[in-house]
Amino acid sequence: MSRSALRVMAALLGALTLLAGCSSGDGDDGSDKGRRPDGARVTIRVPGDAPTISAGVSLARPGDLVLVAPGVYRESVKLDTARITLRGESRAEVVVDGELRRPNGVVVTAPGVAVENLTVRRNTQNGVLVTGSAAAVDGLPGSGGYDTGEEPVTLLKSFLVSHVTATRNGLYGIYAFSAQNGAIEHSHTSGGADSGIYVGQCKPCRIVVRDNVSELNAVGYEGTNAGGEMYVVGNRLVGNRVGLTTSSDHQEKLLPQRDAVVAGNLIADNQHPQTPEQADGGWGIGIGVDGGSDNRFVRNRITGNTNAGLVITATADLTADRNTITDNTFTANGVDVGSTFPTATRGQGNCLEGNALRKTVPTGLAETASCPVRGTSPTPSGSWPSAKGPAGIPFTDTAAPGPQPEFPRATTTGATVVPDVPALPDITDIALPPESLLATRARVRTS
Repeated sequence: MSRSALRVMAALLGALTLLAGCSSGDGDDGSDKGRRPDGARVTIRVPGDAPTISAGVSLARPGDLVLVAPGVYRESVKLDTARITLRGESRAEVVVDGELRRPNGVVVTAPGVAVENLTVRRNTQNGVLVTGSAAAVDGLPGSGGYDTGEEPVTLLKSFLVSHVTATRNGLYGIYAFSAQNGAIEHSHTSGGADSGIYVGQCKPCRIVVRDNVSELNAVGYEGTNAGGEMYVVGNRLVGNRVGLTTSSDHQEKLLPQRDAVVAGNLIADNQHPQTPEQADGGWGIGIGVDGGSDNRFVRNRITGNTNAGLVITATADLTADRNTITDNTFTANGVDVGSTFPTATRGQGNCLEGNALRKTVPTGLAETASCPVRGTSPTPSGSWPSAKGPAGIPFTDTAAPGPQPEFPRATTTGATVVPDVPALPDITDIALPPESLLATRARVRTS
């Protein structure tokens, strides 16, 4: 029996619930799943209408909602139809479990897709992967987070990941690679053997990472070769090995990294021993800038990182230039801001203004590199002893996350319309996080 016949039969039996309104788009994913003649959208219920999430997704057309009932779903779900929404009825109780056998939990390869209100755990690579890279989808060697060899780079256009818990995954919790025009928000990542949230290989990104909690990962947030209207705002990055990095890396395309905004985040106590150990051994660092340029760090609260609050350094051949560090509050870090260039590659035009500081390396950096400076002015450099972190633990042994906020009205709200370009934040509206957010499980709110 054809798919269309199955859909008609399901509708006649009342298995699908019609929702009023028009479809949010045609089949612009290149498939034949175009708009229905009546313009209706449907809710496909799992397991009521389809036994698995993948089976439910295969029935979906643009504008549909795939609504998943509580249960453990041992599968990998690929969303390759444009403008559909995958949502769990309960964030904690709808679980996509990779069983340490599947590379990815949820894979998004079509534009305008929303993934909401569920938990993704125990995948050998990624919890949620959003990508325009066919090689990354296919899990080719080297494509777990790096150069896919594809020319030109294909960027997925528009996505949303919201109210997702991604825990104990072997690479990244939530991973946007070769994608743009999207948002990762109100989510929780923990136990990422590399990073909790990773954005890589996009230019211009036009991506907003906001109001997330990322803890007990090797790195809380990592942005590599990601820039151009790239915003990391209002997140809680606490209790990782490293809080946040923004870097340039030859293993990905679209070099160099530049033009990201990191504002209004709480970045604290990033030296937790019960975390997976990343290969390069980073430890006790709040923010690391490695070969990234033209980035702005504004009104972040950076505290209790034993090695350094913020470090600017360069790769072997890529300078770190024209980064501005303004109006941040640094407390109880080993070094608040350190500028160090251990190779011949140096940085220039980096500057500080209006920060609450106790110690910098080199001493007096806030005065010698006070904003504004010429873009070609060499950045002073120094060094300091830094402690090596203890051996990490297997990502599978990371503590399970506690209860997280639910997607509002998950069972009664229709499909989410993902905008072609997300609303980008106004930096002037982003405040310094208050000290009260240092309390356990306190959350940063952007609205």
